[in-house]
Amino acid sequence: MKKCISEFIGTAVLVLMGCGTAVISGGNIIATSFAFGLAIVTMAYAIGNISGCHVNPAVSLAMLINKKMSFKDFICYVISQILGAFAGTGILYFILKSIPVVKEITLGANGYESASMVNLNLAGAIVVEIILTFIFVYCVLGVTQDKSKSSVAGIVVGLALTFVHILGIGLTGTSVNPARSLAPAVVMGGDAVKQVWVFIVAPFAGAIIAAITYKFLNKEKYDCKCECCCGSDSEESCDCGCQDGEPCTCECNKEECKEDKKETNQDVKEDVKEVEQSEDKEK
Repeated sequence: MKKCISEFIGTAVLVLMGCGTAVISGGNIIATSFAFGLAIVTMAYAIGNISGCHVNPAVSLAMLINKKMSFKDFICYVISQILGAFAGTGILYFILKSIPVVKEITLGANGYESASMVNLNLAGAIVVEIILTFIFVYCVLGVTQDKSKSSVAGIVVGLALTFVHILGIGLTGTSVNPARSLAPAVVMGGDAVKQVWVFIVAPFAGAIIAAITYKFLNKEKYDCKCECCCGSDSEESCDCGCQDGEPCTCECNKEECKEDKKETNQDVKEDVKEVEQSEDKEK
């Protein structure tokens, strides 16, 4: 539940600050790009230790494909992200309605053809969103799978989102996030709703390609069945038979896995010992 609430809050902040800046700044590319990027940096260090700060169904899908989360968590994350996006959009809509000089409310919805700054056509929009999502999600996978980079992961992911927005805003408004696109489109209605399918399908496609590519290029890492027990938080998707809260019984010849397994088993033994001591005192 805490993870889902965190994803709800994170996505709401991302949509409010990112789309809000896009509207208020008149579509300023640099300001909007940094608004989305800084929103990710902020939330990464605020909720990253709870849910991983996906705040994006495409990122969650990539994690699911690479067995970094269970299907149950994936569904919970996506629902929370969509609800969070609608919450952020609702707050933005209320703020804009409270500004007398605003005659027509736009919510930073994505689009192509007449909704694009450069009148990008449908095919172009699909290709752009697949490529931009691939770049972003691949970066997320790369930086979050390396424990040595955990302290700077939020900054790197935020800069990656800023990076893809700088190019994408002038083309499609940059989605790379189905939840971020769906909520503003539904609230705005009209052409935004008719075109939103592109910004749901294309980001998911880009995420799938990124996940498969990353897994292929890092095959040796994924062949290590001890991975889920050596620092990952996805015990429930472990293929080696170890269960959450139990010592890992799988074998791996990698030195890093041997060391991590020793630490994991020692931690579990200490936890069990504390529980037994507590039960003895109660008796």
